Amino acid sequence: MLGKINRFFLFLLAPALGFLVAFALDNPVDKLQTEGLKLPSAVAKSQADELGERLNDTKVQLRNVEIVIEDIRDRSKKEQKEYEQQNKKISSALEASKSQTQKSADVLDTILSNMLGKPIGQHFGKNSTVKVYSLQEGGYRGYMAKVRLNDPKALKMVLANNSVKSKGETTSQAGKRTGAILAINAGGFMADKQGNLTPLGITVVDGKIRTFSNNAKLSFVGFNNKGHLVGTNIKTQAQITQQGILQGASFLPRLLQDGKRLSIPREWANARQPRTLIGHFDNGDLLLIVIDGRRDGWSTGVTLEEAQRKLQEWHVVDAYNLDGGGSSAFYYNGKLLNKPSGGKERRVVSNLVIMP
Repeated sequence: MLGKINRFFLFLLAPALGFLVAFALDNPVDKLQTEGLKLPSAVAKSQADELGERLNDTKVQLRNVEIVIEDIRDRSKKEQKEYEQQNKKISSALEASKSQTQKSADVLDTILSNMLGKPIGQHFGKNSTVKVYSLQEGGYRGYMAKVRLNDPKALKMVLANNSVKSKGETTSQAGKRTGAILAINAGGFMADKQGNLTPLGITVVDGKIRTFSNNAKLSFVGFNNKGHLVGTNIKTQAQITQQGILQGASFLPRLLQDGKRLSIPREWANARQPRTLIGHFDNGDLLLIVIDGRRDGWSTGVTLEEAQRKLQEWHVVDAYNLDGGGSSAFYYNGKLLNKPSGGKERRVVSNLVIMP
């Protein structure tokens, strides 16, 4: 600002300074006197009067310049003060927001620790923060991860072998292939007679729509460019672009909306099965859950109604059911933690991975 004022000051002074310099270097009165010539008194007086007027005009111009400069400096000081005050308000608001977010995270961690015990695994990475809890209640066992994305790009939907149609890959293979800290199986799929797998419904990978089927029965589970869960009913491909969705897959049903339970389809009601679930808390943190089932003496699985009630106890806002049964797999820090119902991991068409 001071540099701009100085330049402006010089521009304003230029005409007056030019006149003074010219007058000093080439004063006609001095020149004539130096050469020993004498001016008629009337002419000399006239020129002197003219020069006096011009000097007075220059003084007036200089004073006007001083007034303008003073005004600019006053405005500059006022603007600088207003900027500093505004900057303080913004900084204060950001600090308050960070503090509130941290308090919310601390409260949530306390609630989960009281219900589930201490995390059995924790990862504090550049791109994500992951805390893994062991789930064990009457009749079932499983694992849950609470995930905070430090970078929205840390969450990715991964197609088996990066292809829409393939023989599939296990969740562990997808996790190791991508270098993920955490991975769970994702969308539903169908198989042809040759054993090739293709996704059901809509699949989005890195903002590109890989499959699109407007099936009203399926729920689309998407994540936008801020890393937020934005599962919704997608009817057109344009909606995906408009909502900034970068990753997503499809299955059913939706379990919670704004913390309230939704109706379970009759064919899915009260069925105890292995499950893969996903949702988010009110502070935006994600939760990824896998419940084992169909294994006597270990875990019989859960019904979707039981899952809804448990999710509400954990203060989950929105939640969805992903592909379950023999597909359910929970991979963390290089290992498969759960026990798939088929005795080994099933090859699936898509997996959701979290980068470290």
